Amino acid sequence: MRNRVMKMIIALVAVIYIPAQVMAWGQQGHRISGQIADSYLNPKARKAIKAILGNESIAMASNWADFIKSDSTYNYLYNWHFVNFDKALTQPEMEAYLKVDTIADAYTKINFLTIELKKKNLSANNKLLYLRMLIHIVEDIHQPMHTGHLSDKGGNDIKVLWMNNPSNLHSVWDSQLIDFQQLSYTEYVAAINHTTAAQRTKWQQASVSQWVFESNQIAQKLYADVKPDEKLGYRYNFKYIDTLNQQLVKGGVRLAGLLNQIFG
Repeated sequence: MRNRVMKMIIALVAVIYIPAQVMAWGQQGHRISGQIADSYLNPKARKAIKAILGNESIAMASNWADFIKSDSTYNYLYNWHFVNFDKALTQPEMEAYLKVDTIADAYTKINFLTIELKKKNLSANNKLLYLRMLIHIVEDIHQPMHTGHLSDKGGNDIKVLWMNNPSNLHSVWDSQLIDFQQLSYTEYVAAINHTTAAQRTKWQQASVSQWVFESNQIAQKLYADVKPDEKLGYRYNFKYIDTLNQQLVKGGVRLAGLLNQIFG
């Protein structure tokens, strides 16, 4: 009986742990950016989004794309969460690559979803699916490691210690840095969501390819600043917390700008 209980506990831990390794930003990060986006919606967009999501907030909807990874029906959405590169690219090189990019990745799907959500005859089911996915993916590509190297799965294969616990570079940026601040997502938003109109205008005017390039530039710095099995902790948090927070804010502000463009 005792062995059976232990096996059940181990299985439950595995179910909880494994999905956490493939989530972008983690639950908190997505909710933070989603709540920030909600604060910058115009009235028309807010009304249209309410008609699609009902009582589900943008903050809550932002995690749906990770939650449904447990349902094999949605396996085709897996590659929508990231856009990886074989090597560091200059901005002209990246622009040229993305211009002819036709594979299913975060960049092509943001463009696809934006076009689809503007259609007046889109079914209610597709509106809901596409809006949830757009919210999530825009936030995803502001997590730098979602624009990282293909060879190491966006940092998933780079093993490190976070506060002396086994982890990887991707997971540190998905959730562990955010969770280390020990704030609820609403407290986190209150602490970092302080933008000027000029900042919002500049960020929202940038193209999606610019979003990807900015994240990839950060990813390159993160790769250069870590060694396999390195111990990351307080100093790493101090060094990168401002970068992390700006990416969370940028993701929310740009998401709001895109939603206002689609529905406003």
